[in-house]
Amino acid sequence: MAKGPGLLLRDIRRGTDRITGALGILSDLKADVLVLGGFDHDLNGVSLSAFADAIRAAEGPDYRHLFSAPPNSGVDTGLDLDGDGRLRGARDAQGFGYFAGQGGMAVLSRYPLTLSADHSALLWRDLPDSQVIDHQGRTGAQATGAGVQRLSTTVHWELQVDPPGRTPLRLMIFHATPPVFDGPEDRNGRRNADEIRLWLLRLSGGLGPAPPDPLVVVGTANADPEAGQGDRPTIRALLSHPLLHDPPALRGLPTAEWPAPGPGRMRVDYILPSADLPVAGGGRGPLRPEVSRHWPIFLDLSLPERPLRPGRGDP
Repeated sequence: MAKGPGLLLRDIRRGTDRITGALGILSDLKADVLVLGGFDHDLNGVSLSAFADAIRAAEGPDYRHLFSAPPNSGVDTGLDLDGDGRLRGARDAQGFGYFAGQGGMAVLSRYPLTLSADHSALLWRDLPDSQVIDHQGRTGAQATGAGVQRLSTTVHWELQVDPPGRTPLRLMIFHATPPVFDGPEDRNGRRNADEIRLWLLRLSGGLGPAPPDPLVVVGTANADPEAGQGDRPTIRALLSHPLLHDPPALRGLPTAEWPAPGPGRMRVDYILPSADLPVAGGGRGPLRPEVSRHWPIFLDLSLPERPLRPGRGDP
């Protein structure tokens, strides 16, 4: 995440220490599909294309299929959402950000990608049993910006990955707000819980038809089931959902570290495959604080073979 528009592309082209460190980690990881958080979005995906080229040049995978879309972070609402008496602040945006596209998400894949659904424009108030609230503690339709404020801090995407000869895989991708940096009204905590709960509703058919298997919920929930200020019952409900499983390779491992006086090590990032999807292995890559406070995490998944179409194959 850069401090201004265009700076990420500048850093990629210059090969700064942080970019070089990230390239080393990702090139060694050699993931077939790579989901990145905190990756600034630009209009034509120039930064993402440049980053994919840099990974290939660093002897990493050749990611020919790229996806990104405008996140909610940094998109001005035109309202004073944080109540500081000023407009166009970072906390007045749909999701915290100093410029549109800051801290977005990106997906790089060796296999074709298709956007199946984008829930990022869903208003917070329109989520069933929404906990929408403003900084003064007003809830529901009375909350400032209720008719404008989107639920997603960053994105909620559903992408289909199509490996050759294998059943397509649905990725359910998100990056929720941290449940801190608010007041006694717990606005960020309530929003964080609802961002996680969106996937619970999707899995149960509460927001349109339930998505098909196999699938993986992947991203940063910014909630730990055992620590921190997040809504623990909500993240625990996702981890224990009967349609998902929390693989032992990652279960209980911290995924990010905030040095003192921060909260220390916490589990906030997740890869949760559908319950019947075999997991061959997984783990964490190296933690490089100069690159990110997050460990890279990965799973090796065994997708079933794609069924033969009628009229093809052996009689």
